[in-house]
Amino acid sequence: MVMGCMWMRRVRLTANSLLLAMASSSSSPATTLPNTYRHPFFSFPSLKSPHSLSFASSNRRSISISTPCCSSASPLLSLRENDNFPDFGGGESYNNPEKGSKVLLKGMDYFELQEWVQSHGFRPGQALMLWKRLYGDNIWAHNIDELEGLNKDFKKMLSEHAEFRALSLKDILTASDGTRKILFALDNGLVIETVVIPCDRGRTTVCVSSQVGCAMNCQFCYTGRMGLRRHLTAAEIVEQAVYARRLLSSHVGPITNVVFMGMGEPLHNIENVIKAADVMVHEQGLHFSPRKVTVSTSGLVPQLKRFLNESKCALAVSLNATTDEVRNWIMPINRKYKLGLLLETLREELRFKHNYKVLFEYVMLDGINDSIEDAKRLIDLVKGIPCKINLISFNPHCGSHFRPSSDEKMIGFRNILAKGGCTVFLRLSRGDDQMAACGQLGKPGTIQAPLLRVPEQFQMAVNTPV
Repeated sequence: MVMGCMWMRRVRLTANSLLLAMASSSSSPATTLPNTYRHPFFSFPSLKSPHSLSFASSNRRSISISTPCCSSASPLLSLRENDNFPDFGGGESYNNPEKGSKVLLKGMDYFELQEWVQSHGFRPGQALMLWKRLYGDNIWAHNIDELEGLNKDFKKMLSEHAEFRALSLKDILTASDGTRKILFALDNGLVIETVVIPCDRGRTTVCVSSQVGCAMNCQFCYTGRMGLRRHLTAAEIVEQAVYARRLLSSHVGPITNVVFMGMGEPLHNIENVIKAADVMVHEQGLHFSPRKVTVSTSGLVPQLKRFLNESKCALAVSLNATTDEVRNWIMPINRKYKLGLLLETLREELRFKHNYKVLFEYVMLDGINDSIEDAKRLIDLVKGIPCKINLISFNPHCGSHFRPSSDEKMIGFRNILAKGGCTVFLRLSRGDDQMAACGQLGKPGTIQAPLLRVPEQFQMAVNTPV
């Protein structure tokens, strides 16, 4: 997951997986990594017994978090600069649009749906009417009985050959600030989480997941502890937004924004993410503005270039460090795609996109990446890139050794960026009392991705009691 879920109150100031390659036997977990890592697709068992943790800081209110028990500490691993990192090109696909003997309608874009309808002997106009009932006209149909106004023979064909639902609703949890976390069950029993964040200014955001778990193993992210179970299909991604509108529009108002910042690295599942985003912005469908659909990435450079060339939607890059040394540790993907390559690619690609700004996400970790020097380096790093910067408070979770930066540090960091000419926002946590905030989604099992060895200069920062 790039960022569990991130959409919080805005304050604006503007101036001029890495995963352990587990042995398939039942022997104890290995304590070293091989020179060549296996592709990180694992199915980890889930823990069943929850307990409650309380985190407190002198600079912010204490929060009570209900979260699964942490397993015993993962071994600390040291990664050398020349270690191979898995190729995150496309990953294993899970694209079959069929559910049983029926076709999942939400697994198709409009042109595929039109072709499918015609293949059954019906006019293209019927496909448009069906599309509107799936995604538009405030219907968001989930079964054949909700397809009012369609031809009788067409509905009969649909009942025989089409399936409407890709997900099963499991639970809805409501945080004290009104944020909702929706749990969906997949066909194979796995669970994904979607977050709906209302805002008092009339904007309501749905934060969707793109994978079950995540392969990136970002050290500050709870989802990363899971490893990657599998990619979500386009239908499973789209259905999260459909469900959010169907279930919660009457409670929280119109859902206006979509962020791909839930479980998973969206660009690791790029085929299904681009397809799902296209459905979301279709003018006869969910009809979100492309500028209000944001896809986040930890920095998969080839897929990032493809996304910028094929999609009209917005891009967010999870940066979180100003040196390769720190980013190699907290975001292991940086060992494959260094900061310099990532930022130079953005400079080059954005030259061809008119009036387009990338959003940089920066999770602030106390004593790790929140110094005055970090702020000054960040100004230099983003020069020449049309961008906005979100400073995000780290949200504690079971097993993490990081602490959130103080409010004073975050404000001072923001002021330095603003003085340096950056457009910068502070994002305050939403939904943290239901583990619905940025970096808190998912449920790691008994076997977890490894915590990496802390560089010597940061050991005091991470060992300081919360």
